[in-house]
Amino acid sequence: MKTNSLSRTLAALLLFSTAASPAFAQTEEVVVTAQRRDEGAPSITIIKRADHLITEVKVTCDTRELSQRREELRSTLRNMIAEAKRSQTISLGLGEAVLGELSESNFDDIIVPDARADTSQANVIIKTTISPQDTFNAATARIKEFVAKTVKVGRTEVLLERRYDLTIIGPEQYRDELISRIVGQSKHTAELFGSGYGVSVDGLEHTVEWYQKDPLDLALYIPYTLHVAPLNSH
Repeated sequence: MKTNSLSRTLAALLLFSTAASPAFAQTEEVVVTAQRRDEGAPSITIIKRADHLITEVKVTCDTRELSQRREELRSTLRNMIAEAKRSQTISLGLGEAVLGELSESNFDDIIVPDARADTSQANVIIKTTISPQDTFNAATARIKEFVAKTVKVGRTEVLLERRYDLTIIGPEQYRDELISRIVGQSKHTAELFGSGYGVSVDGLEHTVEWYQKDPLDLALYIPYTLHVAPLNSH
């Protein structure tokens, strides 16, 4: 009785895992801020190295004449793109929670008036790829070096923020691995309680969540709850 009930439960969990993984989420790059902590995270997590370390820069120009000011900003943004293409580890993006790609086609959308008079600005995300052997200091140094090497046109400046965040591409791709571990925990828990008990799991409909575990590492999890109850309980 216990084996059949447990098998049905675990089979249902695995079926749910397959049905709940949307294909479009496999390539989405999301930002992980340092403010996301592990309060309330369940015991089953996967530790993964982040894909990128990122920071936002403000590209600003205070040339008095508007058309020249905007052209100096565009030229500097073009130089940033060209410098990134010469690099093996740097890329550029736009956005906050989910990142898109910086390209010349969106220059006019991101160049906006600054709070200061006769000044315009554009906010850009600089990303550096994180390798398994990387360190936080080495990654931040690559971003600073990139900013220093970029040719600034006219009165344009590229101003670094002090804050660095991490990104992960397609966190939903780890759903099946997480649910497989939850299944293993459920099976082990049922066996510990003995033949008169069964397990159930709530929360598997939630998306994969994450928090920053270490300077360059993330902990991924599904916020689930495991229940154990006698098989004849109602």
